[in-house]
Amino acid sequence: MWELDEEHEAFRRTCRDFTDREIRPVVDEAEQAGAIPMQLWKRLGAAGLLGLVTPEEHGGSDADALAVALLAEELSRATGGIAVTALVSGYMAAPHLVRHGSPDQQRRWLGPLAAGEAMAGIAVTEPGTGSDVAGITSTARPAGGGWTIDGRKMFITNAGLADVLVVAARTGGPRHSGITLFVVPTDAPGLSVGRPLRKMGWHSSDTREVVLDGVAVGPEDVVGTENRGFHQIMEGFQLERIALAGMGLGHAAECLDLVRSYVREREAFGAPLARLQTIRHRVAVMEIELDSARLLTHRAAARLSSGHPEAETSVARAKYVAAIAANRIVDEAVQLFGGAGFVEESPVARHYRDARVLRIGGGTDEIQLEILAKGTAG
Repeated sequence: MWELDEEHEAFRRTCRDFTDREIRPVVDEAEQAGAIPMQLWKRLGAAGLLGLVTPEEHGGSDADALAVALLAEELSRATGGIAVTALVSGYMAAPHLVRHGSPDQQRRWLGPLAAGEAMAGIAVTEPGTGSDVAGITSTARPAGGGWTIDGRKMFITNAGLADVLVVAARTGGPRHSGITLFVVPTDAPGLSVGRPLRKMGWHSSDTREVVLDGVAVGPEDVVGTENRGFHQIMEGFQLERIALAGMGLGHAAECLDLVRSYVREREAFGAPLARLQTIRHRVAVMEIELDSARLLTHRAAARLSSGHPEAETSVARAKYVAAIAANRIVDEAVQLFGGAGFVEESPVARHYRDARVLRIGGGTDEIQLEILAKGTAG
């Protein structure tokens, strides 16, 4: 995929217009508050930006993974914290209900989530378990015809704002074979959240520990198939990684635009920085890295939506390259801005902080390389 078609290009413009009009004016407020303004959440829903992959009968637009990548890029141009709030709810948690939710689960949650009337989170990561999803220790034990969930989850985005969580717990045998997903309203007795975590970046997102202490759920709260949760999580990671790659593109693209303007205006040694060959060449490298990451991400999104046999490897490659490129580009932006880029209120400083987690969340660099290296050892 070399160029966007007219439909996707129009959607990109819609996302950019929304970001410029609705998000940029509240970035500072959200960064200081540590959470998205809820009036903005409703506007995201009204604009149709929270239900792209939700079926039309549930208030969504039944769009493809490329649309999610474009949304992620444009939102992240303003701030990663607000972007990830929307992406976690609409494209990391809700898709589990789209793919595997029962008709009752879908009727209850998908419409409100798409409309911005509710928010979701996904609770998989634990204090001692991150990349090793099969190693989760939270348990769901049979009780009264349903289940009782006990455990702790860590680094859960939207935990303090969400109305519902998709929770992974162990219901069967060891490792991959015994994990089940449950849909759990956050007002369920026994579910509590910790204080907001202070993070390096994503300051405008709510991130907390979730404690499940004897949370009772019914058989109707199982998402998909009992003991198939690990495989459902791996399936969900594909769109999640597209979204995170798109975020990397947004951070990089915004910083590149800021750098282009800065080096034309900032004078040193009697001339604009852009007159220096070394500066022009560094900007050119930034452009090459961004363009390469964007092409890989768009191809991966198209392959994921079409069911291409190499979709998983394409997604891993895009996630890895986009995260690395974003971090290189935002670091270079800080360098070129000099002292002005080191001031915390500087946009490039915010993007520098926000981009770093992209090499960790949704599967670390090392996990992506392991996916790509399968079979190498024979």
